[in-house]
Amino acid sequence: MRRVSVVGGPGSGKSTMAAELAGRLGVPHVELDGLFQQPGWQPASADDFQASVADAIAGDGWVTDGNYAAVQETIWQHADTVIWYDLPRHRVMRQIIWRTLHRIAYRVKLWNGNRERWSNLFSRNPENSIIVWAWQKHPYYRRRYQAAMVDPRWSRLQFVRVTSHAQARRLLQDLDR
Repeated sequence: MRRVSVVGGPGSGKSTMAAELAGRLGVPHVELDGLFQQPGWQPASADDFQASVADAIAGDGWVTDGNYAAVQETIWQHADTVIWYDLPRHRVMRQIIWRTLHRIAYRVKLWNGNRERWSNLFSRNPENSIIVWAWQKHPYYRRRYQAAMVDPRWSRLQFVRVTSHAQARRLLQDLDR
């Protein structure tokens, strides 16, 4: 396990796990949101995003996290492992609500200086509200990654489905043995 793609719905814990995994493996952690979300929440152009991802995964070891379909194939063509963080929807929702409230209340700087906004907390538009996005996309990500696990194109990849934080901790602890 040297080139790992960590995927899963927003708020599942994939970024935390990816950072920890990268540290234990001694490889770079590539947070796809940081490459895509430009200042002022402007998205990177498709070409710039592809180029940034290609540069980030050019080495012999890395851990990415994110669900961007636009770069999934590029990443998975170079990956050896996909870790799918698949927590139950109720758990994800609890986590994403608390995370979002924390980020807003403490004005946490995210990628490229962006911050979550109070107005987005009350938005019903999934393009503005990560909470609504997480609720609506949870079943989509489940279908997407279940299908990928049995897709012959990805048969050379080792898929690891993580369904609890305890299982994630065990996976990380096993690396230390």
